[in-house]
Parts: sequence; structure tokens; C-alpha cells
Amino acid sequence: MPVPVPEQCEFIPTPLDNVRLANLCGVLDENLPLMARHLGIDLHRRGDVFTLTGLPQDLERAKTALGALYQEATAPMDPALLFQKLTHLRLQYAEEPALAPTTRILQTRRGQVEARSPRQIQYLQQMREYILCFGVGPAGTGKTYLAVAAAVDALEREEVKRIILVRPAVEAGERLGFLPGDLHQKIDPYLRPLYDALYDLLGHDRVGRLFERGIIEIAPLAYMRGRTLNHSFIILDEAQNTTPEQMKMFLTRIGFGTRAVITGDVTQIDLHRTQKSGLIDARNVLQRVEGVAFTIFQTEDVVRHPLVQRIVNAYETQHSPRG
Repeated sequence: MPVPVPEQCEFIPTPLDNVRLANLCGVLDENLPLMARHLGIDLHRRGDVFTLTGLPQDLERAKTALGALYQEATAPMDPALLFQKLTHLRLQYAEEPALAPTTRILQTRRGQVEARSPRQIQYLQQMREYILCFGVGPAGTGKTYLAVAAAVDALEREEVKRIILVRPAVEAGERLGFLPGDLHQKIDPYLRPLYDALYDLLGHDRVGRLFERGIIEIAPLAYMRGRTLNHSFIILDEAQNTTPEQMKMFLTRIGFGTRAVITGDVTQIDLHRTQKSGLIDARNVLQRVEGVAFTIFQTEDVVRHPLVQRIVNAYETQHSPRG
């Protein structure tokens, strides 16, 4: 099968508007590298002529995207704003089969949560269809936030009776026993990302009431042993910091009517170097098990500030994941 050969073409925005052109390209053309990375091409500009180099199918999408961005550039586009627009365009032009709106949007009382990349759509779809889902990938890809959103959605639809948030108490050398306070005061800092998502989706007052009624529960991983959890939506966050034994223990807690989502980043393991990550082990053991789904996020799925994506890329280049 012949290898596709990169081609070159030009894009000239019309009607020519120098202000709009400057808004699109940014100061000293700082936006061009960001556009090139997202569009999968090489991109250069001379005056009002953009030169695009890439595969034919990528060039067509890139020209369409540049035309759409140019029309929207009525005000300066800083990298953060441009990143958001490029993410939406990439989702719009993705080659994956068209999906129904319900696979990309979750409705909560405080508004909609919308997937912003093809893998996020896949993640939402899998959380609806599978009992056990894994979301694995770098920081900023929406693994935890979307899992909490899916849990809130399931609770609002009365598909589950409670939400259980679980996290291993191993963070950058810290251990619970060395921290002040009772159990909840010790574990709270480790669950802060989950709390933040809950507050954003449900509001502080409602989250507080749900905690009081036991509908939302926090649980250190070590306290899960011996429990069987029915009709619940369980989220195990930071799962890269579990051992294989802890992961097996957690997975065997799943009861009837329960759905579980496990999230983690195998490039940020805080276990001792002699310990194997339960998340890596689970990926190897469960890859072919029916009823289990994996979404493996990549750096291009990062939906935070563009600088976060560049930081993740730099670390991935410098370091390989621990196994």
C-alpha cells in the first residue's frame, strides 16, 4: 500500500481584513504553531498568504478551519481562546462516525457538560454503556471532571442511589498518619479535585446536604475492604497510586446496579520504586475482559490552558512512564 505523500497548498483569507488577520495570527505570529499542531499540518505565513503542508485530507480540513477562525477573529485571539476554538473545530472535523448529541453532552441542574474531544466523547459513551470504565492519561484531559459529571448525571436520573468517591492516600511521599485531624480532615485534601467538580456541578449547598444524607460518600481506599457496594456510582481517582492488591480489592467491591470509573495518570506515580502500580497491572490484566472499557487519553486531549499541554509534552519527551 503506497505511503501518503505530504502536499502543499495556499490559503488566502477573503475578504482581506488586516485587523482580523492580526487578531488570528497573534503578536509576532505566536498563534501559528498552536494552529499547526491542532490541525496536523505545517503552517507558515507571508503577508496574507498562508502556506500549508500536510496530507491531502488534513489540508482540506485545515483550510476549512482557518476560514472559520478568520471569520471569528473580530477581536484579538489569545492562545487560550484560540485553543478552545481549535478544540471545538477538531471535534467537529474528527473522522470518527457522527455521534448523537446525547453521547457528547451531560445535563446537570447547573448547566450542560460537553465533551471537547473525540476521546472525551468516547469516555462519556463508555461510562453510560459499561459497568467498569478506565480513564487513563495526562493531567488536564478531563478524566476526573467527566467521571464526576457522569456520576451526578446518573444520580439525577435515579440510575444509582449514591456516589462514592475513593482515592488512595499516597501523594508525593505523604501518608495519612502524619497529617493532623480526624479521618475526614486527613483525607479531604486528597479529594479536593473531586469536591471542586461536585461544587461546580451541584453547588455548595446541595453537595453539603447530599453528604449529610450519605448520598455522597468519601472513602479512603484502605477502608473499602470487606464492603460490597450496590446501586452506586464509584469513582477511584489517582488510581496509579494503588498497588495491584489494592486494585483487585477495589474491583471486587462492585455490586449489583453499580458502575465504577477508575482514573489515573501512569506518568505521575507516587508509590515507592519497588512497588508496581495497580493501574498499570489492571490495564494488562483486564484488557480483554468483557464489560470493561478503556479510554486512553493523549496530550492532544488536554483541555486546560495551552501551556499545560506544552508542559505535558515536555515531560513525556524527557521521561518515560514507570512500569
